[in-house]
Order: sequence, then C-alpha cells, then structure tokens
Amino acid sequence: MDVRNAVVAFLKANIKTTEITVIKVEKVQEIWKTVAEVYEDDSFLKSMNLPPKKVRLFYSVVLDAELEIISFTRLTSYDDSESDNN
Repeated sequence: MDVRNAVVAFLKANIKTTEITVIKVEKVQEIWKTVAEVYEDDSFLKSMNLPPKKVRLFYSVVLDAELEIISFTRLTSYDDSESDNN
C-alpha cells in the first residue's frame, strides 16, 4: 500500500490529473517497479481550444527501498511496461 500511495502522490504532484490507478507493482531485489494508468486531458484538443477529452496513458515509476522515486517514464502502451521494467 505504501508503494501505491507514493506513486499516486508523485504522479498527482507532477501530472495534471486526479484519475490514477496503479495497475502493476513488482519488487526486484530492493527496487519497486510500478505501472500506473492515468487519464489526462488530450493535449492536442486542448491546443486547438476544443472541448476536452480524457485519454488513457501509462507511466512506469521506479522507486528505491525508501520509496524515493528513481525514475518515471510515459509509456507508449501498457505492453511497453513488460520490456521497460525488466
């Protein structure tokens, strides 16, 4: 639960969204590897001053044993989490 809460808090502070679901948590030695599903406003529609629409994006977030963020990356798809997190 602490890992999930740390990931959600980090993403809320750094990405303009409130819709975050941690969908994968994996511990490899002393490192926590997670994937979060995030719904954000479509930046293209926003730039064109069109009504906002939410798009689903995935982020890989890696934490150390003290739950400090080591890295985070926006993935092109959930399938990328299998190759990026291994």
